[in-house]
Amino acid sequence: MLEQYFPVLLFLAVGLLVGVGPILLGRLIGPNRPSAEKLAPYECGFEAFEDARMKFDVRYYLVAILFILFDLEIAFLVPWAVVFDDLGLYGFIAMSVFLGILVVGFVYEWMKGALEWE
Repeated sequence: MLEQYFPVLLFLAVGLLVGVGPILLGRLIGPNRPSAEKLAPYECGFEAFEDARMKFDVRYYLVAILFILFDLEIAFLVPWAVVFDDLGLYGFIAMSVFLGILVVGFVYEWMKGALEWE
């Protein structure tokens, strides 16, 4: 019974080794020479001139969400295109409905001015 789970345990062990191993190796054999410059919160050459918790414009988040939305569209189109011949007319209609909904959303965003940067 337990031999069925051996590949899963081996996969977890190798994953942990690959993920945690380099971090531990760097901590153990890496040089540790802290200085005032290295421990400073900003290394850009000058002191911070305002609070790091300033408000961002909502358009940054809107552009990020729009990018994710249309990026996911491509993620659905690639597998569909690979098996297009096997899906037949039903697969074509289903993807046409999916793309139609995305086009309606795109036109709505365009009309609302979400794609314009002022």
